[in-house]
Amino acid sequence: MDEKTEELRELFVDVTDAETVTEQQENPRGSIADDGSDDGRLGDIVARMREEFGFDTSLSDDDLVTVVEGFYGGDSDTAIAEELGVAPDTVFRARLDLHLIRDRDADAPFDLADLRNLLGEDASTGDIAAELDVAPDTVRRYRRVLRAREEARSVSERFRSEFEDVVADADLTARLTTDMKEDGLQDATDGMETNVSF
Repeated sequence: MDEKTEELRELFVDVTDAETVTEQQENPRGSIADDGSDDGRLGDIVARMREEFGFDTSLSDDDLVTVVEGFYGGDSDTAIAEELGVAPDTVFRARLDLHLIRDRDADAPFDLADLRNLLGEDASTGDIAAELDVAPDTVRRYRRVLRAREEARSVSERFRSEFEDVVADADLTARLTTDMKEDGLQDATDGMETNVSF
């Protein structure tokens, strides 16, 4: 602290009888450093989806937010499942409820158009499995994928776009905050001597 700053500090303490000369600062609404709102925004989207479509999953909305964050973070269903303490198939179903379809989800051992046609004929799961020469569980899995695609298209991928907007905002905020901290540190240390010996 230079001489002038020290004099001003002493004067302030004398005049105000305060012990310190600074107050705790709070982040104003909409601050770039405000990192608590993204989960809330994702939770709002999840709640609206649950209301509009109903979900097969037993996961809570908070758990579904974790699924969304993991999906956009590049985590596998297995990794997300470990974090939540559930089976990977539970995460798979939850992802589809949220219209978060991976490209490989459509890698069926048969043509999905054939499954779509058989579903349109109201064939039973057993009959479809026999027709496609796969297990009934395989039919159920790809039926979920087709249903998730249809639901997503019925709302023009609106919910997925909203998820991506929130995630992109969070990523931008994180990058800008990091850049601001690094720039501020650089400005504060410019011209300082760093010749320190231990």
